[in-house]
Amino acid sequence: MAWADLLSFGSGTLVGFALGLLGGGGSILAVPLLVYVVGVKDTHVAIGTSALAVSANAFANLISHARAGTVKWPCATMFALAGMTGAALGTYLGQKVDGGHLLFLFGLVMLGVAAGMFGGRAAGGDPLVHINRDIALRLAGAGLIVGFLSGFFGIGGGFLIVPAIMLGSGMVAINAVGSSLVSVGAFGMTTAASYALAGLVDWRIAAVFVSGGIVGGLAGVRLSVRLSQKRGMLSRSFAVAVVCVAIFVLWKSSAGILR
Repeated sequence: MAWADLLSFGSGTLVGFALGLLGGGGSILAVPLLVYVVGVKDTHVAIGTSALAVSANAFANLISHARAGTVKWPCATMFALAGMTGAALGTYLGQKVDGGHLLFLFGLVMLGVAAGMFGGRAAGGDPLVHINRDIALRLAGAGLIVGFLSGFFGIGGGFLIVPAIMLGSGMVAINAVGSSLVSVGAFGMTTAASYALAGLVDWRIAAVFVSGGIVGGLAGVRLSVRLSQKRGMLSRSFAVAVVCVAIFVLWKSSAGILR
């Protein structure tokens, strides 16, 4: 049991660091880490546990980003509220899909996300952006789509949320990273609540995972603020890791499907 706790803590630290640094990335690795490293047998339990842990870590990192002044609250709130509706629908449908097939689809989404990450996130944008009607509509539409994907696959969706917020509002990358954590936390909590009601959350693993995530998140936020102008390089480096994990997930899940 102690070894499982150590693996959970280490996995949580990695996820928390990535959330604090990039506003995402760690969350898309949480489910594979829980299944293949920690050893959670049921894919749906891994998704529910991951959603709870990622949500808690995102809100913890949000506090640090808010203190650093990187959160654009009106834009972040609009995106999150729309996204929670999409997340609720995605969660409902995700629970109806066989676990093995869900992991395979998850691997495909990881490859798609990684492809987008290789393009990098531009440092340009409006650091003084204010929400208006057009921006609100764009953020609401993007939030619904990203929220659905987040709920369906049980991911925080940070690497989808950050570019979506930038596209919808025109804000700079560092503000999108800080603002994205509102949605990562909200989407994860929506997903986790549904899975918890269905008895699909391992509370012990979630608690240890969150503890590790808080430690990693503190380091990630500090580095994020310092290296905000180099985020493109960091995103592409993390994309390589996502591709490697995606290939592994596709291989393992396809082997199970073909049996």
